Amino acid sequence: MKFKFEGLLIWQKGMDLGESMNELADTFPPKEIYNLSSQVRRASDSVALNISEGSILQSGPEYRKFLGYSIRSVAEVVTCLHKAKRRKYIDETTFEKYYKDCFDIMNMTIAFRNKIK
Repeated sequence: MKFKFEGLLIWQKGMDLGESMNELADTFPPKEIYNLSSQVRRASDSVALNISEGSILQSGPEYRKFLGYSIRSVAEVVTCLHKAKRRKYIDETTFEKYYKDCFDIMNMTIAFRNKIK
């Protein structure tokens, strides 16, 4: 027995992003524990959380709204990545890898949202 959202690739990738960002945040300096570390964790977790929440007992327009929240959370993660790079917590290679992951998730979620009536 499975929930419908568990089969969605965007949810699976959102879950992966949350775990990756959690591990990445562990490498930030202790002074960021209540700031950037917390923010990137919450934003990345929100990607999958909004996809799942929107998929249960929601109308099409309501589901689209939750997918929009998910897309905005991806943008928030990207901004956190920029902050981490500027503060020299991550190098360019790490930034580019996660930036691409976010870009792919965003585009997949937008395409999925556009299919919902």
